[in-house]
Parts: sequence; C-alpha cells; structure tokens
Amino acid sequence: MFDYRQLQALATVVEEQNFERAAQRLHVTQSAISQRIKQLEELVGQTLLIRTHPLQATDAGQVLLKHYRQIAMLQSAVMSELNPVLETGQIRLSIGLNADTLATWFLPAIEPLLNAHSVLLDIKVDDQDQTQQLLRSGEVMGCISSSDKPLQGCHCIPLGVSVYRLLASPQFMKKYLPEGANQATLRCAPVVEFNHKDALQIRYLEQFFDLRPGDYACHRIPSAETFIDLIVRGFGMGMIPDQMTTELLSSGQLVDVSPGDYLAVPLYWHVWNLKAPLAEELTHALAEQGKKDLAPFSDYPILATPKLTR
Repeated sequence: MFDYRQLQALATVVEEQNFERAAQRLHVTQSAISQRIKQLEELVGQTLLIRTHPLQATDAGQVLLKHYRQIAMLQSAVMSELNPVLETGQIRLSIGLNADTLATWFLPAIEPLLNAHSVLLDIKVDDQDQTQQLLRSGEVMGCISSSDKPLQGCHCIPLGVSVYRLLASPQFMKKYLPEGANQATLRCAPVVEFNHKDALQIRYLEQFFDLRPGDYACHRIPSAETFIDLIVRGFGMGMIPDQMTTELLSSGQLVDVSPGDYLAVPLYWHVWNLKAPLAEELTHALAEQGKKDLAPFSDYPILATPKLTR
C-alpha cells in the first residue's frame, strides 16, 4: 500500500516545481517533503524525480502521479456520494489546453462547474499537437488535443473543428504584400508564431505556398492576446481561429491574407477512464460548449469524426 502523504508530496513538488513552495502548500517542512519522496523511492526501488529545471517525474514517477490524481478524484466523488452536504475539500483539476482554447471558450464551458463545486484549476498550456504528452506523463487528468487516438485507459471525445486563417492588418498588406500573397512576396513578410512548437504557420505556408521554415522571418509571442495584438498593429501575419476574429474582420482591423485558404484543426477531449461524477460533468460541459463555439465535423468531411471511445 502506498502512503497517501508520500504520493501527495511527489505530486505537489511536480506541480509547484519547487520543494520549498511544495512544503509551504502542504504546511510541512522542506525536509519532510524530501523525506517523504525518498521513502516512496525506497518503497518502489526506483528514482521518481529528475532534479533538473524544470523538475520532472521519471517514468515510474509518472505512473505514481497518475495513480495519485485518480485516487484523489475518486475519493472526492465517494465523499460527495456519502454525504452530499458535507464540504469534502477542494479538488484540483489539472488540464492540458492549447492557448487559443484557454483564451476563448474554455472558461465559459466550465463556469457552471466552478460555481457548483469546490474546484481548483491547474491549467497547463501547450500546443494542441503536444498536449497528449501531458496526459501520458500523468501531469493532467484530461487534455484537449488535435489527435483522435486515445491513450490506454482514456476516453476520446470529439469536440469540433477550429478553423484557422492567415490574417494580417491592412497596413501590413500594403507594406509587405501590395501585390497579394504569393511565394515570392511571402518570403519578405514576417510571420508570428506562438512558440517553437507552433506548427500552424509552417503547415499553412508549406501547403498553400510551398514555403519551408527558413524561407521567411518570424516573431515568437507566447501569449494568445499579445499574438493577436502584434498582428493588429501591423508587425506580422499569423494563424488565428475564427472564434477570435469576427469583430476584427468585420471592423477592417484584419484581413485574410489568402482568402479561401485555411487549416481546419480537429479538437478532441482526452480524459481518464474514471467513473467519477466530476470528470463526467467536465466532459459534458466541454462537449456542449464545443458545439456552440467550434465548427461541426460534418462541415469538414475530410476530418472523419471518430467514434466515441468508452
């Protein structure tokens, strides 16, 4: 049997990325945190934590992190079922999201859940092509991903399609693309990327203009809001989802660099296969909000809607 306090110490250190902050959060000494993790490592006979920056769980540590978070969620569900009136304490929901989802429809989706339950959010942001790794490593209990392939022990629920277009300001078009977008003119027009993992601009320019990374210059702005602001101010062009651009396009602040060309990015909710009411409620909330804010798969037949995995 595992000692719950030892598992909690490991999880908190990984979440806080710092032994001192983990100790403060658990109201124990830093040496107590170290001792609990050491005892857990001795129990399983393996190193559980890679003490680098950032702190990372080993493969064995990831297994224990997933186990701890699943137990914590199930424990909360059991307590609520035994006594619905009793305040069972705050449950931490660790979720992996892409930045655009976080900036647009995620909060409206979970607002009712936050009002109904004592929940603490722990959001980890990564590219939609990368978020599944957070679920695989046990860092999150669910993630929104562009992949339709479920991990072992997880459900995969289709949410909808996020449509991205290459947009720029009128002044940017006048300065860099006065003759319109083509392979030659785009080589001189700076692109805006979210970070080095952001492949949307790369895919778009390669698919429609046969341009490769290195053929054009790019800014890197790891903030969804500032990303758009830089484009509106005329310093670059970038891929922005339709749900963020209705007013910007109608007001003329942004224009489509190559009308008719777009990337349709499918989004899926991957979540642990747990019979926990809170997890099921979260899944339902995301699926319903996805119907409101994302395009349906039926609009993009090339993106085959996967069967719901249970």
